[in-house]
This record gives sequence, structure tokens and C-alpha cells, in this order.
Amino acid sequence: MTALTLEDRAPRTLPRLGGLSPTLVRTELRRQLRNRRVVVFTLVLPVVLFLSVGAPQHASTVAGVPGDAYALVSFAVYGAMVAATSTGAAVSAERAQGWTRQLRLTPLRPGAYVAAKVLSALALSSASAALTLAAGALRGVRMAALDWLAVWAGAELGALVFAALGLSVGYLLTSDNAMQVVGPLLAVLAMLGGLFWPLESMSPSMRELARLLPVYGVSSIARSPLTGQHVGIGLVANVVLWGSVFAWLAARLFRRDTARA
Repeated sequence: MTALTLEDRAPRTLPRLGGLSPTLVRTELRRQLRNRRVVVFTLVLPVVLFLSVGAPQHASTVAGVPGDAYALVSFAVYGAMVAATSTGAAVSAERAQGWTRQLRLTPLRPGAYVAAKVLSALALSSASAALTLAAGALRGVRMAALDWLAVWAGAELGALVFAALGLSVGYLLTSDNAMQVVGPLLAVLAMLGGLFWPLESMSPSMRELARLLPVYGVSSIARSPLTGQHVGIGLVANVVLWGSVFAWLAARLFRRDTARA
């Protein structure tokens, strides 16, 4: 028998795009959709909240626009936020189960794994926002065709920011704590950031605080087609800054986690 030397071994072929593929993204998305809690809180709850709380406000006016339309955009953004953050935070359960360690034995590159997580989060948040907006259209909310598309795009912009937040939480906390933190954290950020009511109804100090939070920039941009608010450099800077902070934190925690393996 002839022993194989290092030179005799066939070179290991790295997968294209580090292993990122539509099949990998679909697999990640199916893993999320098999979780009934994820389906209820991301796809069903925003629609139910709009129909029960937002739709009855059709006769009122909020910030100069119909109350039901204002509430519709708020719940669409909130659903996209919850879907994206929950999908990212689910990485904590996979770490506890040893799934991420098993993936490191495959040619799949770490960057491709994170990218698949973000893309599946965007797909789920997109479905959440689309379902909520469809419920609003069926209940009589009216906007121009391009405004519907702009509102949906604004919700997706927020999903990108909060997917990075979810990954940070998933790599920072254990599986027992991550999902328990995500729900209250998003609720507090939504309330303090003025997602469900205009800033004019807040006290001056709370108004200044709201402008510094990540929800304010995302919700204001998503709502701008409806309210006519100018999307200035301040709103863009808010989204870019918070998105960069969360992405940097997720990357740092990811490297720390992989260094332990």
C-alpha cells in the first residue's frame, strides 16, 4: 500500500459565492416558517393589529392623513421589524444546538452563512409587510400605486437595519434569553421612536429622544409617501448610522463566536 502525501491530495474546491445559493436561502426561510411562533408573530399579528386597532380609525385624522392609513404603515413597518429581528436572533438557538459548528465542517463560508440569514430575514419581512398592506387595501385604505411600493420599500429598508440588530442579539445572548429580549426591546424602541403616533403628540424632551432612535428614521421614511414629509439628510443619516452600528456589532460578535470553535 502506498501512503498518500499532502501533494497527492486533490485541492479543495471552494464553492462559488462561498456556498451562498438560492437553495441555501430557501432552506433558511423554510426553517423559519416551520416555527409556528414565528409565523404568528410576523405574518398574522401585524394584520390582526391593523384590523382591530388601525382600521377603525378611518374616520379620524393623524398628522394630517387618515388615521387608518397612518396605522397601516406603522403596523407594516413593525411587522417587518419583528420578522427581520426574529430571524436574525434565531442564530442563538442554532449555536446552542451545535448547528453552526457542523456548518463549519462544510465548504460553506461564514460570510455566505450570514448573508443567507440576512436574505431570509428580508424575504420574511417582505411577506409580512406585503400581507399587512394587502389587508389595508382590502379594508379601503387608498394610496397612489407608487406610494404603496414606496411604503413597502421603506419597510424593507428598516428590515435590513433590524436584521443586523437580530444577528447581534443572537450572537450576544443565549437561546433562552435572545427571543425573550427581542420582543420587549422592539416594543420599547417602537413606542419611544414614535412609530405608532406622531412626534408632535410627545413632550419636547421625548421628541428629541425619539429622533435619536433607529425606529424614527425607518418609520419616517416609510411614512413619507403618505405624509409628504421631506426625506432629508437627518433621516438618511439615522438609518445609515444605526445600520452600520448594528452590522459592525454583528460582525464583531460573529468573529468572537467563530474564534471559540
